[in-house]
Amino acid sequence: MFRIWAKEWKNTHLIKDAVICNDNDSMSRTQKVFDAIDKICIEFDLSKPIWLDSNIDEFKRLDKTRFSRDNFIDGIDFDYLEIHVIEE
Repeated sequence: MFRIWAKEWKNTHLIKDAVICNDNDSMSRTQKVFDAIDKICIEFDLSKPIWLDSNIDEFKRLDKTRFSRDNFIDGIDFDYLEIHVIEE
């Protein structure tokens, strides 16, 4: 099972989190990541974040990344959204 943990942070406090699961074996890892982000954005009522090169590099190395204000077209009322693959 593929699981991603999404967390919204503001002033070093966790304000919201969710775990998104996907057990569809016909999807690639990349497809599972993007599907999870779509579900996270729906659950947290956010626009989809823009993946910058720094996010891609960090995610490849650590299986996690942070999306800050620079990653969103719409304004956000938190400091950053962190996603972390917790199970593959």
